[in-house]
Amino acid sequence: MEQQPVAPIFLALQESALGHAMRSSPPLYPAVEILHIIGFVVLVGSILALDLRLLGLGRAIPIAPMAQLLLPMSRAGFLLAISMGFLLFSADAAHVVRNPAFQMKLLLIAAALLNIVIAHLGPWRRMAQWGAEAPGGARVTALASLALWLGVVCAGRLIAYM
Repeated sequence: MEQQPVAPIFLALQESALGHAMRSSPPLYPAVEILHIIGFVVLVGSILALDLRLLGLGRAIPIAPMAQLLLPMSRAGFLLAISMGFLLFSADAAHVVRNPAFQMKLLLIAAALLNIVIAHLGPWRRMAQWGAEAPGGARVTALASLALWLGVVCAGRLIAYM
């Protein structure tokens, strides 16, 4: 099977000063990778805790204050993970963009972000009325969130093996 040509933008990114710096500096790539991991640990850890609460675990903890604590953490983790991920991608963009695990990771991230939009435009708009239990719609988006973000982590790990 013949590979499709790579879009010029990916070659340009890879050959840019940024791509070159990521490839040629021995401490830079591992440092950026560690920050990427820290970002997705904060992102997925905070989402995991909140989603599990929405699914009924830890009922003694009120949902609203938990969300007030964890949602900003998840946003910060996402920003760190995505920015460091872009730097990692720049080192070998022409190759990585063809990687099926990378493509699956991007698809899962897009689906997870869409799930967030659905959750916040739907059941989360009435969070003040929930009480101790999240309604069915919030539980469905929490379950989808768990599956999608864990899928992102798994696909990300598989990039190195494909």
